[in-house]
Amino acid sequence: TTGQEILADFDGDRLDYLVTGYGTGGTVAGVGRVLRKHRPETKIILSEPANAQLIGSGTAQDRTADNEPASSHPAFQPHPIQGWTPDFIPDVLNREIYDDLIPVTDEQAIDMARRLAAEEGLFVGISAGATVAAAFAAAESAEQGAVMLAMLPDTGERYLSTPLFE
Repeated sequence: TTGQEILADFDGDRLDYLVTGYGTGGTVAGVGRVLRKHRPETKIILSEPANAQLIGSGTAQDRTADNEPASSHPAFQPHPIQGWTPDFIPDVLNREIYDDLIPVTDEQAIDMARRLAAEEGLFVGISAGATVAAAFAAAESAEQGAVMLAMLPDTGERYLSTPLFE
């Protein structure tokens, strides 16, 4: 339904980019499928933690031989971007749905979440900060006037005991 909501919200308007993390993969898979059908010109930018690049490592594996999560995979490292990049690539994630992959460091994610609170009054979590940091990175090479959608689906209340509030 999120893809349909995006189409309705941008009806008659440009939508050049969607920027998102992939978490369990369901949202980007569903939204990506809808955008590819109805807005094929929209570029989908996927992001993942820089120190846990399963897709970006080039050596990503979905599961180990015994079907256990690949937590010992050399590309995966613990990170504070909760909800992003579990220690495996979810089966639902269509790796052909996105146009570009932008890694975001823990520091970039936390710094951007803090900026969003201080400068925009948006009390969001670390994953939202990471999404906006990836959008800023994508904007560096986007054409002037490009329209980007970066959804921020969480709240800072979940992060009171995390590095976000150190």
